[in-house]
Amino acid sequence: MNLSDYLLPRDSHDWSSLLSEWADVLPQEFTVWIVNRLGDLIVVYPDGSVNLLDPGAGSLERLADSQEDFVRAIDEGDNASQWLAIPLVDACVASGMSLGADQCYGFKVPPMLGGTYEASNLEPTSLAVHYSLLGEIHRQTKNLPDGTPIRVVTSA
Repeated sequence: MNLSDYLLPRDSHDWSSLLSEWADVLPQEFTVWIVNRLGDLIVVYPDGSVNLLDPGAGSLERLADSQEDFVRAIDEGDNASQWLAIPLVDACVASGMSLGADQCYGFKVPPMLGGTYEASNLEPTSLAVHYSLLGEIHRQTKNLPDGTPIRVVTSA
């Protein structure tokens, strides 16, 4: 397995601009370390801890106390599959989806709105649109109790 098949390049992006909608979730200072092809970010905080931002679910999870701990932990159980979205990326590739520059596999219906983690719910999406749209949805729904019905309004 080649890990680069599951990752996006991180050095060519203005992360502070791309993640501006996530300012209430992320600390003021952090380093983007790893980005999987679903646009999930593994970030390192100033204290050295490694954290996973899953924009589709609108969640932030501490994965390890340090990068060294993360490197050890990624080989345990199904951590690599989960953190790098390996099965989903494989399913997207198998279905013929390919990514252009500055794209990730974005959700048609985000999991935070009841969408599924399945290739049929993913499509190539601009990184800017991905982070902005999901950040806006997260901001508007984060204080709602679980199970709150949400009516989605779309324009024609």
